[in-house]
Amino acid sequence: MRTGGSVKVIACLFVMGATALAQQKWPVDLVNTLVGTAPLDRQELIGNAPPPGEELYTGMTSPAAVLPHGITSLGPINKNLDVSYPAGVGMSYNYLHRTMLGFTSGMPGMVVMPVVGPWTVPPERSESFYDRAREKATPGYYGVYLDDYRVEAEMTATYRTGIYRFTFPAGEQSHLVMDLGFEGGDIEIPNDHRVRGCGLRPIPGGVSGTSERGKAQTCFVADFSQSFRDAGTFRELRPRQIGRWGFLGDSKVTPGGKAESGPYAGVYLTFTTSEGEQVLVKTAAADSFEEARKRLEAESPGWDFDGLHRQAVETWSRLLNTIEVKGGTEHQRTLFYSNLFHSFASPVLVARRGQPFRGLDGKLKSADYDRYGPVPFWDTGRDQIVLLTLVEPSAKVDILRSTLDEARETGFMQTSFHGDHAVWMYLGDWLRGIPFDYQAVYQYLYKNATTTTPNGPRPFLAEYLQKGYISDFIPSGNPSPPYAGGKAGAATTLEYCWDDASMAAYAKKLGKEDDYQMFRKRANNYRNVFDPSVGFMRGRTGDGKWISPFDPQEPYYNFMMKEASGWSTLWLVPEDIKGLIDLLGGRDKFNAKLDAFFNTPYHPKGICRDCTGMVGQYVQGNQPDQQAAYFYDWSGQPWKTQAVVRRILDQLYGSDQYGLGFPGMDDQGSTSSWYVLSAMGFFPVDPATENYALGSPIFDEVTLHLGDGRDFVIVANHNSETNIYIQSATLNGKPLDRPWFTHTEIAKGGRLVLNMGPEPNLHWGSAPDVAPPSM
Repeated sequence: MRTGGSVKVIACLFVMGATALAQQKWPVDLVNTLVGTAPLDRQELIGNAPPPGEELYTGMTSPAAVLPHGITSLGPINKNLDVSYPAGVGMSYNYLHRTMLGFTSGMPGMVVMPVVGPWTVPPERSESFYDRAREKATPGYYGVYLDDYRVEAEMTATYRTGIYRFTFPAGEQSHLVMDLGFEGGDIEIPNDHRVRGCGLRPIPGGVSGTSERGKAQTCFVADFSQSFRDAGTFRELRPRQIGRWGFLGDSKVTPGGKAESGPYAGVYLTFTTSEGEQVLVKTAAADSFEEARKRLEAESPGWDFDGLHRQAVETWSRLLNTIEVKGGTEHQRTLFYSNLFHSFASPVLVARRGQPFRGLDGKLKSADYDRYGPVPFWDTGRDQIVLLTLVEPSAKVDILRSTLDEARETGFMQTSFHGDHAVWMYLGDWLRGIPFDYQAVYQYLYKNATTTTPNGPRPFLAEYLQKGYISDFIPSGNPSPPYAGGKAGAATTLEYCWDDASMAAYAKKLGKEDDYQMFRKRANNYRNVFDPSVGFMRGRTGDGKWISPFDPQEPYYNFMMKEASGWSTLWLVPEDIKGLIDLLGGRDKFNAKLDAFFNTPYHPKGICRDCTGMVGQYVQGNQPDQQAAYFYDWSGQPWKTQAVVRRILDQLYGSDQYGLGFPGMDDQGSTSSWYVLSAMGFFPVDPATENYALGSPIFDEVTLHLGDGRDFVIVANHNSETNIYIQSATLNGKPLDRPWFTHTEIAKGGRLVLNMGPEPNLHWGSAPDVAPPSM
């Protein structure tokens, strides 16, 4: 009897354990790729955006089926970008929209849409209502039911190919409509189960101010799982004036046609389908038909949609599993892993080792290593490039190699907006111990920082060197903000100074003392755009006068500031926060200024579409001031950083009615990386250093797998929604009395323990001698 009872207990425990294991949600299960596709919906968090007649910014992320850094992305289009304001980013999906216009493909600009019954020639697209309840968006998969056509559309992807699965109702008018979009090109139907085409498309990347991206031929091949019954071609004709009715376009449709060229050149394919019959389409894009065909054969050889989907899930699982979290709510865990998912949006993996690709010089080559596309440094250079070092150290080496080779191809290190922030990535990774030939990089970093021609990577460098600042001119009539013209003189000066401080440290490590002294002197130029009479960074005219009138609450796009106000731009000195503290009159006055920044209501006259996700004057939805929440760590009041970081995490991500909202544009993984790093409890305020400023983690425990069996574990004892303040801390078993740590301290693995409480500890981390380093 006792033996039998033991067996029953063991069996019961086994079943309970198996059930618990089955119910456990792994990181990949927690990701909702729709996170980031909706805007915030509380006015006090939005500010006064958007301008009349425009949509409010979402994160402009996509729920498309894609792999990490994937070049092929198959996803939904519910925004007609041909007739709407593109907001600087051609993002084709907004969660608030309710009709589907088609689906993206591996061919830039090509749209694929299943239609049952009559269809129309794009850009007048045949759209369908869809129900959110039947929309599913997970890593490597997107699916939706098109109610008007009674078609289920599903898609998944490999790195260089994608596959659709369309489930049709019974009928003789089941169509697939495919077109090449506004840029057009040539499209043809070579047989009854294949479509292919080519068009001139931009070469991904380029170097701002030094090299046009240019265009090159891009081709696609699309194969079908069954033959189509009928087919034809179409194209849109250019608009012309038709009497008093204004400008109207026209179209050309050729039943039975085999080829077409021009804007919106496309094909329509007709199938006779039974109820629930599936038509699969696999597609790949490349520099030639032959290469596209090879990609299909290599990565999508058959029609196993579910098998490719499983492979995509496994690929995402391996990467997402590099960070494990315990505690928090399920909503917080979903936001965390969904943001982590989006953080791998860039740079794009252009080619695996041995695969062909086109370099930034326009030449076809074979990759000697995994070749990545350009890094958008102004966006992701502040945080995401550090996150990639933590979770993808091997891939990061290839990104470093790719960026150096792109410099060799173009003659300059690539840039993004203003400044040449590649130095942040190289210096930061050097200090974090990533193995690389950093000596070889320096000649390009130096060339970027010393070339004074107007079309160079620092187009205003000559004036910066001559005057110690970059001026702006006052436009005619001094129009109300946001004024889009100008050189963003004050902000650009600050960006150049940040780069120069990094260049000085880089030169110092190489033993180049003269270069160090030169760049170190230039790095202090930020003081030349600080006006002590108003306590803000301020634009100056060419003769040195302060631009007037000046209101620090008013946002500008390129006049004095860059997509920001004077309030936001004041803090754009992360390389020398101690120096900024001194400029503002010491710690007390600095803290008072920071307090005012986070508590002064946002009521400018001008409307900045990029300025959303507000905490007082602070803008989480754009890059210029995203580091400022951590500045209290330098000024002796780290508990205020802990409070404001928790507030941003809680209110500005997923606080909308759908739980999907973002504070603003994600910018290829930047805003999402801010969430991931801050939710873990730390942030690289200056990515060109190895230092991490402490905030307040939202999880009880985080394990970051650094590779080779090394784990960095962060434990937050007594953590809760109210226990947000650090009372004491230890790092690797030793007391930690400073609000920061270095990468060296965790490089071999480590354990950071934070003891949390409901009230600030005014003594922990507050002494001047424990503040993080400054320039």
